[in-house]
Amino acid sequence: MDKQYIDKMLLEMDKDLSKQGMSRRDALKLAGLSGAGLLMGTTTASAEEEKIVKSNAKGKIVIVGGGLAGVSTAARLTLKLDNPDITIIEPEKTSVSYQPGQTLVAAGIWDEEDIIYQRDDFIPEGVKVISERAVFFNPQENQLTTDKGQVVSYDYLIIAMGTQLDFERIKGLEEAGRALSAGNNDKLLDALGDSICSIYTSAGSVKTWEIMQKYIAQAKSGKKTKFVFTHPDTPLKCGGAPKKIVYLTNSRLKEAGARENAELTFYPNGGAMFGVPEYHDAIVGQFKREGIKHHYRHNLIEVDKENKIAVFDAKWQEKGPWDPVMKDFEVIPKHEKKRVAYDFLHIAPANIAPREIGESDLGSAKGWIPVNKETLQHIRYLNVFSLGDIAQVPMGKTGGSVRKQYKVLVDNLIALMDEKKMTAKYAGYTVCPLITDIGTVMLAEFDWTVKPTPSFPLDPTVERWIFWLMKVYALKPMTMYGMLSGRA
Repeated sequence: MDKQYIDKMLLEMDKDLSKQGMSRRDALKLAGLSGAGLLMGTTTASAEEEKIVKSNAKGKIVIVGGGLAGVSTAARLTLKLDNPDITIIEPEKTSVSYQPGQTLVAAGIWDEEDIIYQRDDFIPEGVKVISERAVFFNPQENQLTTDKGQVVSYDYLIIAMGTQLDFERIKGLEEAGRALSAGNNDKLLDALGDSICSIYTSAGSVKTWEIMQKYIAQAKSGKKTKFVFTHPDTPLKCGGAPKKIVYLTNSRLKEAGARENAELTFYPNGGAMFGVPEYHDAIVGQFKREGIKHHYRHNLIEVDKENKIAVFDAKWQEKGPWDPVMKDFEVIPKHEKKRVAYDFLHIAPANIAPREIGESDLGSAKGWIPVNKETLQHIRYLNVFSLGDIAQVPMGKTGGSVRKQYKVLVDNLIALMDEKKMTAKYAGYTVCPLITDIGTVMLAEFDWTVKPTPSFPLDPTVERWIFWLMKVYALKPMTMYGMLSGRA
């Protein structure tokens, strides 16, 4: 881990703590985090490295995707293999940029340069990089082809391509096309204009802050201002992010003394705020406390930019006639288009698998990579593994999920290479540091049990300042200098 970066992070955190009249050690004791070495300025990397047993397994490993999931996996493999042969296929030079920080950029807390990182600064020594895009997969022949026509063979394939942001499915935004979180998104920003924004790209986060300030100023001037936020009908990377930007906008409005002139409304496609009931209840309570409105089962399908109208497909159910066979009333699904006026519109776009995967034998009917949810091994091609946003596992499209997945994947891949039984299992753990205000975070941790699985001896449904410190100061270095080194 980069000591200079950690020292800077700790200095900033200590300044924040001093405003509360508290030392770092006292804060950690308060949170029950006395063993959190990262926040104390130490790491267990050297101790963990001593525990690593290297394998002399041989094989050509190709990783498609050079983001957090792909590079962390490559780094872990270089630690655990004597003579690794690893190639990463990734065209974007900023693919490792820190996506969880985009919400903080969108609220004016961080700058874009705080989250942009260069891929090649994190590529492990000895790992080859092909700066092209994989466009055709031939798993029967253990080959793939890049957009420049290069044919790449492999013994083992790891797919960590992430998702695409499908703005083009929204009528009125067809010209926005599909986007990626990193890279040049000028086409998308031009299509969205100056009243619509999205934190799902780094440049989009910068634009979100600009637009947010514009409409906060409008509310402050005394004009009633409508802030509308959406959540799509697809699986979504960081499912908490659409709510985080609601909370952060609310916080900035209060800070500006403009909240009474602002109406904030959240339109999620689903029928709950969160898949875990305890966190759902907490969020509903927070929305009620803050006067934030919400309407379930609304999916954004159209935008009239000229007239500032968002069109939702609103769904509900009605009781139908009595069914004498089932001895119950039938349930009749209903839906209608609902037109909603906005001044500020934040879109959480549909997340979909890349076309190259959906059109290949590797993808499922919906395009995701079908894997055993515990071993992360492909269900048909046993020399193929997948992790991160593109892997078809329940829940967990977050960096916190990847942190658990990549070590499981590496252990199982090496076991396969050594012709041993795969024993490592991913238990579905994921974490969402849900920012509820500037200064408080509810740390939502859970797994496939759909129950809170807190790491700390604290009520996980309570918003806490100590978790704000963790979000703002600790999680980025743990990710960038811990996970991307293969150790955290």
